[in-house]
Amino acid sequence: MYSHELLHEVLQKTSAKQIASDLNLSLSLIYKWAEPADDPSSSGSTNPLDRIEALHKTTQDERIVQWVCERAGGFFIKNPKAKWPHPYAVIPAANTIVQEFADLLSVVATATGDSHVTHEESKAIRKRWEQLKSVTEGFVQACEAGNFKSLPTLKPSSPPESP
Repeated sequence: MYSHELLHEVLQKTSAKQIASDLNLSLSLIYKWAEPADDPSSSGSTNPLDRIEALHKTTQDERIVQWVCERAGGFFIKNPKAKWPHPYAVIPAANTIVQEFADLLSVVATATGDSHVTHEESKAIRKRWEQLKSVTEGFVQACEAGNFKSLPTLKPSSPPESP
């Protein structure tokens, strides 16, 4: 979805007048944000979403996106590129998730061992949590893309012949 399309949908549910008033901007600018800015036949204007995207692309600093997400009450998780070494790697990939979860639990157990979690310990917990979510997202994307196939079924061996 393009940013102007999203803003167009937002304006279907939110008052453009209220947005203009709250942001101390003209009503016409708010409506221009909901039109394509790169189409010469439209009167669109580069909107804040496009500017944030451009700022992120220029700086390559994910803290910008993280900051926006935090302001919205969430946080940013980068979707990894699913690159599994073998089409039957579903078991090792699942084991990686289990290991990441175990690592997170270890950090939590260490941090809570004294019934007090310091700021540094909470940062370590957050870091491990983000890693777990990223690994899990990569696994889910690989599943959705059909990168994991069923393991080949083995034919049961014949019972040994009687002498």
